[in-house]
Amino acid sequence: MLLSYLPIVLFVLLAAGFALATLFLSSVLGPRRPSKDKLSPYECGIDPVGSARERFSVKFYLVAMLFIVFDIEIVFLYPWAVVLNSLKLFGLVEMIFFLGILLVGLLYVWKKGGLEWTS
Repeated sequence: MLLSYLPIVLFVLLAAGFALATLFLSSVLGPRRPSKDKLSPYECGIDPVGSARERFSVKFYLVAMLFIVFDIEIVFLYPWAVVLNSLKLFGLVEMIFFLGILLVGLLYVWKKGGLEWTS
């Protein structure tokens, strides 16, 4: 049984070996000509302002996570819409319940000020 996995293991080892060999060869053979422009962070053609190591506010990450959570509902709405005719009233009630839970979560975050950028 384990013998059937041998080609997969060999392929993974070959791919990892190729990746490591490519990284090693590029570090050994690649040119090293650092300059101020090459070492500066890329800012879409605009001269960089401030440090690239600047810390982001926790609010930024909170809004990003909330966006992901509330954006995932679209992933659940699409298959539901595809099979809506076969689900009948039960599917409609279940989706209204699901969207109600999301609405309660959104109202909670809104009331707590999780969507505000300023303190």
